[in-house]
Amino acid sequence: MTQPLVGIVLGSDSDLPLGRQAEKVLAEFGVASELTIASAHRTPERASRYAREARARGIKVIIAVAGLAAHLPGVLAAHTTLPVIGVPVAVGTLGGVDALLSMAQMPSGIPVATVGIGAAKNAALLALACLATADENMGQRLEEYRERLAADVDAKDRKLKEEGVNLQGGTMV
Repeated sequence: MTQPLVGIVLGSDSDLPLGRQAEKVLAEFGVASELTIASAHRTPERASRYAREARARGIKVIIAVAGLAAHLPGVLAAHTTLPVIGVPVAVGTLGGVDALLSMAQMPSGIPVATVGIGAAKNAALLALACLATADENMGQRLEEYRERLAADVDAKDRKLKEEGVNLQGGTMV
């Protein structure tokens, strides 16, 4: 089995669909990852132990998926100097805004990179960008990925023009 480079930590099993999204993106780039559940509130020792031991096990980046109070990314970041990327989950009365703010408003000195609510794919891409700082091949693959994104937009624009669609209303000339 390939050595996991990215750890994906879920605050709860209900976060698994987002964890799987991140895992899929990483796998598409040939990067092995591992999934685990560790709650900042229910299993704080497990969460802190995971963060403390991650580097020694070869993990380079941690993605933490959590909702509500969403303290998991901060707890992990407090126990490691590895990059920690928080993915807020859209749950509860505030639809994930509380989780987003919890992750984004970390105290000075303990940073957590935070992506949008439910943006596990972007978290995986950010983890890949972190890995690319020490892996030129990964950087090249990310550049090619972005070129494909741009080509997709260009193709969609051409299709709109061929169909005579004007996004401001009316007909294309």
